[in-house]
Amino acid sequence: MYDVVLLTLASERDASGGCGSGGACCGGATGADAAPTSQADTGQADTDQAGTSQADTEHCATDRPRVPVLACADALTARGARVQTVTARSDAEIDAVLAQLDGPARPDGLTWPDSDGKTRLVVATASDAQLRAVLRRLVKRYAPAPSKRPADLRGDRTLPDLPPVAVLPLDPARGGAHRDLAAQLGLPRDPAAVAAAVLDGTPRRLDLLRNDGGSVTLDGALLGAADDAGRPLHWRARVEVDDAILTDGDEPLLACAIGNAGGYASLDGVTLLAAPDPADGQVEVAVAVPVVVRSALGRKRVRLEVRRARGRAVSVLPREGKVPYLDDGVEGELTRKRSWWIEPGAWAVWVV
Repeated sequence: MYDVVLLTLASERDASGGCGSGGACCGGATGADAAPTSQADTGQADTDQAGTSQADTEHCATDRPRVPVLACADALTARGARVQTVTARSDAEIDAVLAQLDGPARPDGLTWPDSDGKTRLVVATASDAQLRAVLRRLVKRYAPAPSKRPADLRGDRTLPDLPPVAVLPLDPARGGAHRDLAAQLGLPRDPAAVAAAVLDGTPRRLDLLRNDGGSVTLDGALLGAADDAGRPLHWRARVEVDDAILTDGDEPLLACAIGNAGGYASLDGVTLLAAPDPADGQVEVAVAVPVVVRSALGRKRVRLEVRRARGRAVSVLPREGKVPYLDDGVEGELTRKRSWWIEPGAWAVWVV
C-alpha cells in the first residue's frame, strides 16, 4: 500500500520567514527562492517578482488542517494508506516533504525523482499560487544545471518527469465562475474523490512554463494595469513568440496574456487566448492593441485588435517603466526582459 503525504501551506503569521513571506510558500519569489530553479545557478534571480502582501497572505493561507484535509486523510486511511499530514511554514519544510519522492542515488550524483515510488503527494491548495509554490520547489530540486545535463534527459526538456501530485482544492468558490486550475482541468474537489484518484488513478501529464526569472507558471500570466477607475492603462513592450513579433514596442498595449491553460483567456469580455491547451506542448500568447480607425464620415474610433501566436517560447521586453502582472495569481512588476519557455509534459496530476 502507498504512503501518502497531505501537504498544506501555512501563513506567514505562524512563523517569521514562513510561507508567504521570506519562504515564499504562497507564490512570491523572495528569500531563499529568489535563485534560479535548478541544481546549480543557471540564470538571473527573480528580483522582479513581488513579495506577498498581508492581504495576499490572508487569501492563500491555510493555518491548520481544514475539514477537507482531514476528510481526505480519513478516506485514504480507510483504504489502508499510511497517511502523513504536514503543514509547511517554509520552503525548507516543503523540501523535506519532496525529499520523500527522491529516487535511488545515481552515478552522476543528480537528485532524481523515483519513477516507481510508493509515496504519493496530495497538495491542499487555497489558491493556484500555492500549487505553483510546490511545483517551483519540485523544479528547483530536480532540474539539473546545463553543465550536468544527463544523457537520459529528453531532448526537448530541461528537467525530468516530475512526480505526479494530487490536488485537493480548499476553496469551493473557485470551482464556479472564477475557476482555479483544478476546475479548468476537471479535477475532483470532493476529498473522497481526491483520495480515490491518488490510490486508483493514473498520472495525467501537463506542460509547465519555466522562466528565466527562476520561477514556473502552471496556468498563465497577464501583463498590464488599470487606473483607480478600472480603465486599462497603455504601456509598451516588445513581445516575441518564437520567431513571430506580435509587437515591436513602438505601439501602445492594453494587455498581454501568456497562457498555458485558460485562466487568463479573457479580459473584460474580450477574448485574448483562443484555445489554450495545457497538454499540447505550446504556449499561446496574445496582445491587445488599441487601433484608431476612421468611419466613412471621418469620425475617429478606437478598435481593439487582438494578435495571437503559439510557440515554444515567449519573451517580453518592457520599453518604459514597470509593467505590472499577475502570474498564477501572484502579483509582480516586470522591469526588464523576461522569457518563458514550455516544458512539454513535465508535471502531472493524479486523475481517475
